[in-house]
Amino acid sequence: MIDLPAILTILAMALVTYVTRVSGYLLLRKRALGARLTSVLESIPGCVLIAVIAPAFATTHPANLLSVIITILLAWRFSLLPTVIFSIAITAFLRHYLPY
Repeated sequence: MIDLPAILTILAMALVTYVTRVSGYLLLRKRALGARLTSVLESIPGCVLIAVIAPAFATTHPANLLSVIITILLAWRFSLLPTVIFSIAITAFLRHYLPY
C-alpha cells in the first residue's frame, strides 16, 4: 500500500529543492552575477538535500546508515540529479532487504 504522507513529503522536498534552485536565478536574472554569488546559488540545492538526509545519521537502522554513506560517495562522483535518483533507489532497496 502506498503511504500518502511519505509520497507528499517526497514531492514537497523535490519542490523545495527545485524552487531554491530556480528562485535565485529568477530574482536576480537582470543583474550581473559574480562568481561568488553564482557558487552560492548553485550550492543551495545540495544544502537542502543534506538537511533532508542528515537526520538519517541519528538513526540506528543499518539501511539508513548505509544509504547515507552510499549517497555521500555518489555525490562525490555524480551531479545532483543522478545522486538523488540512485540514492532513493538504493535506500528503498536496502530498507526492503535489510532487517531492522
